[in-house]
Amino acid sequence: MKLYVFIVLLIAAFAFAGLSCSSESANAQPESQEKETPAKIEKLKLENLLRAELELVEGAEVIVSYIEVPGNFELPKHWHPGEEFVYVLEGEGIAWQKDKPDVVLKKGDVFKIPLKQIHTAKTGDSGFKALVFRVHETGQPDRVPVE
Repeated sequence: MKLYVFIVLLIAAFAFAGLSCSSESANAQPESQEKETPAKIEKLKLENLLRAELELVEGAEVIVSYIEVPGNFELPKHWHPGEEFVYVLEGEGIAWQKDKPDVVLKKGDVFKIPLKQIHTAKTGDSGFKALVFRVHETGQPDRVPVE
């Protein structure tokens, strides 16, 4: 069943890759940047495009987000109460995960971050744009910051 959910998410990632990610999109459900990110990272663009209950897995939801991380930037460390799948649309960055080797991600790469894995993303000069799919328990926070 997990494989089925993963395949559906990957297919959706490729389908969304060609779509505009503006807040005027018919399926867009933008959330306030202030709600999603601390003031110190206001240059980060994070927009939730879709939040929906999964019919296949009771008590689970999927969140599809568009993210633009500026160049020479590091996101605050955090974890998610579920699994995260990243599809890089443009640019490149480094995925850092606690107790794991860094992974360089570039345009076209797909990457999975495991359940409750502490992680962050770092960029070089170019920054990156990505679609992010998160599957987690309904009602849990989108992300949990780590000091």
